[in-house]
Amino acid sequence: MPVNITEPLINNCLLGDHKATSKLYNLYADKMYGVCLNYAKNKNDARDILQEGFIKIFRNLQKYRNEGSFEGWMRKIMVNTAISYSRQSSLHVSCEGLEDFMAEHKNPIDKLLEKDLRCITEKLSRGYKIVFYLRAVEGYSHEQIAEKLGISCNTSKSQYCRARNILQKMVVDHNRVVNPRAN
Repeated sequence: MPVNITEPLINNCLLGDHKATSKLYNLYADKMYGVCLNYAKNKNDARDILQEGFIKIFRNLQKYRNEGSFEGWMRKIMVNTAISYSRQSSLHVSCEGLEDFMAEHKNPIDKLLEKDLRCITEKLSRGYKIVFYLRAVEGYSHEQIAEKLGISCNTSKSQYCRARNILQKMVVDHNRVVNPRAN
């Protein structure tokens, strides 16, 4: 979102303008819902994470200092909210309801790739899945992941490596089933 649109909205939200708050929510809700789906068990949990995340965003809006992208700042809050929610609920990634959301918001190639990634990662253990998403999708370093999850840096590296190996094997096995002549 260009700064010239988001910055005035943020300022109006800070002044208590409910229309600005609603507009800001509507601008980012779909993207942030997609983030929540990565960590949620189902659509209802993703919505709960989204709601809780936006509550945190609006409560902490004054802490955003226009350093870096606003969307990135929001995404960080959503990921942290999802991790907290995951700890409380022992969530895992699911494909439930993903098709409806993706049909509205992505091009066909992106839909396929994200759907496949979520369906495949659903089979990973909770620890592998969260570390994989934090590293591969969100771009956190192993040091940052270790700090967020309360694990060692080596555990983060190990879980990420194992998750990648498992996912790689799943993709190879899937390709063998789908296209047996190519092997």
